[in-house]
Amino acid sequence: MAVMNVNPTRMQLQKLKKQLNTALRGHKMLKDKRDELMRQFLELVKTDMELREQIEEKIRICNAGFAGAGAVMSSEMLDQSLITTKQKMYAKADTKNIMSVNVPVFTTSTGSGDSACEFPYGFAYTSFELDKAVELLNETAQDLVKLAEIEKSCEMMSAEIEKTRRRVNSLEHVLIPRYTETIKYISMKLEENDRSSKARLMKVKDMLLEQAHNYSEE
Repeated sequence: MAVMNVNPTRMQLQKLKKQLNTALRGHKMLKDKRDELMRQFLELVKTDMELREQIEEKIRICNAGFAGAGAVMSSEMLDQSLITTKQKMYAKADTKNIMSVNVPVFTTSTGSGDSACEFPYGFAYTSFELDKAVELLNETAQDLVKLAEIEKSCEMMSAEIEKTRRRVNSLEHVLIPRYTETIKYISMKLEENDRSSKARLMKVKDMLLEQAHNYSEE
């Protein structure tokens, strides 16, 4: 690891030591952030998989319900029953902070609290299978919004984990070793300068003693 291009002075040494301590603290904080992000990310992925399986099962049941309704109802009556809607679903977008990542939060609501509005048709000429399929489809729509929220959160947290990982690796494998090597280099240069200065002082002392008293310390 190449050392930094700095002057080997005591002031620079103290400055680099402070910067190294800051880098070490930042490295620990980023590692803790990365680990916590990873833990919450894995929890979200597990929830995503479970919810996806539930949605797929509900869609399978819905398809079976519509197929059953088509078996006991004419195709014209089935199309006429589902051609219009009586109730709309609204989604409100908000955000929440997870380890400095603003992930989305979607809240769903319907225009009416009346459960009968879920069905866009009368019950006189429709089958029980169609009623159950429509009811389950309404539940699935809300689950799909929740799934979109979770998957977008996973995407954003994955990007933040990757960014944090790169910062941790940069500190761990580049910046901290460079600070360490530079501090070691400056310390060795300062020790070498101290030894040279001490040798010069001893030589000057011998010369002064010899000149003043015609005496030399051998």
